Amino acid sequence: MTQETTPNGTWGRLRWTRRVRERLCALRGDRTTRDAGMTTSEYAVGTIAACAFAAVLYKIVTSAAVSGALQSVIGKALNAQF
Repeated sequence: MTQETTPNGTWGRLRWTRRVRERLCALRGDRTTRDAGMTTSEYAVGTIAACAFAAVLYKIVTSAAVSGALQSVIGKALNAQF
């Protein structure tokens, strides 16, 4: 099934819209439409933020309060009467 033969022609309209947008940007001299990814610095900041978030979650989950609550929930679930 090609893009033009999809139900209700969605892919055809999307391709047409993309072509119109690219031509308008070319007429204005705006060449930023082809930049569709993150740069190296954005990857670095994203990686640092993800690591910091993981460290905070690790500290929270391994804290005494959360550990005790999890043990309590698991203990109640295992000792449940059916």
